[in-house]
Amino acid sequence: MNDTAPTGRAAGRAALDGIKVLDIATLFAGPLAATLLADFGADVTKVEHPKGDPVRHHGASKDGVGLWWKMLSRNKKAITLYLGSPEGQDIFRRMVADADVVIENFRPGTLERWGLGYETLAEINPRLVLARVTGFGQQGPYSKRPGFGTLAEAMSGFAAITGQPDGPPTLPPFGLADGVSALTAAFGIMTALRAREHTGRGQVLDLAIIEPMITLLGPQAITYDQLGQLQPRTGNRSANNAPRNTYRTKDGTWVAVSTSAQSIAERVMRLVGRPEYIDEPWFASGAERARHADELDDAVGSWIAERTRSEVIAAFEEAQAAVAPIYDMADIFEDPQFQALQTITEVQDEELGSIRFQNVPFRLSDTPGTVRWPGQRKGRDTAEVLGAYGVGADAIASLAERGVI
Repeated sequence: MNDTAPTGRAAGRAALDGIKVLDIATLFAGPLAATLLADFGADVTKVEHPKGDPVRHHGASKDGVGLWWKMLSRNKKAITLYLGSPEGQDIFRRMVADADVVIENFRPGTLERWGLGYETLAEINPRLVLARVTGFGQQGPYSKRPGFGTLAEAMSGFAAITGQPDGPPTLPPFGLADGVSALTAAFGIMTALRAREHTGRGQVLDLAIIEPMITLLGPQAITYDQLGQLQPRTGNRSANNAPRNTYRTKDGTWVAVSTSAQSIAERVMRLVGRPEYIDEPWFASGAERARHADELDDAVGSWIAERTRSEVIAAFEEAQAAVAPIYDMADIFEDPQFQALQTITEVQDEELGSIRFQNVPFRLSDTPGTVRWPGQRKGRDTAEVLGAYGVGADAIASLAERGVI
């Protein structure tokens, strides 16, 4: 199945039906924001350089077909257009005239150099929302630097607190900052579109990838401001509760345990046969329990090590304590909870046949999102899309000869 059936009233139009988006961004944060809008019905056109978007060749491929592209560019029309050429700029201005959103991630000043700055685009379409997703934002001393998610993960404070206490700062093995920025950008775009209903005007969304990660760090900024304290690296442990860690089972797999709630912590200690800890004065406080993490981890870890993962999960469930298996993607594909949620969806692809990847990230009861098609072949929709803006077959052939499309 490639969608999630509504559980409330019958679904009608898609939630974002009628919203037209031009995605001229590359790599991850900007394009993923466009993908999220496309999942819920926005009409998204992916505009890529005639040489092809870098994501087409990023990561694993099958039979020469990039797999990341299939997921990231789903639900988008695929056209090629060189925006650095006068002809490409002229066509793009025509497209902007009836667009609602443009998403870009060029270095600040690039669109202006091409004659496509917001002032120019707003003259064509005053209702346009321009989402600018860059490493360091549109202003400041670093704004012209090339910026990637890795740099944001480093500068946001995330890497500094990630890893073992005696180890180096640790970066995530995937585009975490890009993903967080994409979610933030999609929310920012929807906020700007809502504001447009009141003002009748579009506006610029300036999103620096270094910022959304800082928001996720919770109270660290105010703790530093008020107490001068910096959070150290604690590995899988928490400074706010214990036991909280990953533990190896008898059959060589791993589980994660969390005791953020006092009642859960007490249930875990009863389950592992160490109820005497509950009567200790320090046990009543999560922060105090964290100071006794060594002995609590030893009690929980030794109990788990004597049992298989399925035995551990079953026992924790019966005790109403919080536990989860450490999954890889193979486990996710097979897990009945993810199957019930339809977290992994299956769609048909013109190049690869049946393929499976992540479904839309949440469910709406009346206007659910859906994956209608995966990322398309380069330029698949160029003639159709440009034709709708008055570019005839002869002109399209001429543009292709000159490398504009």
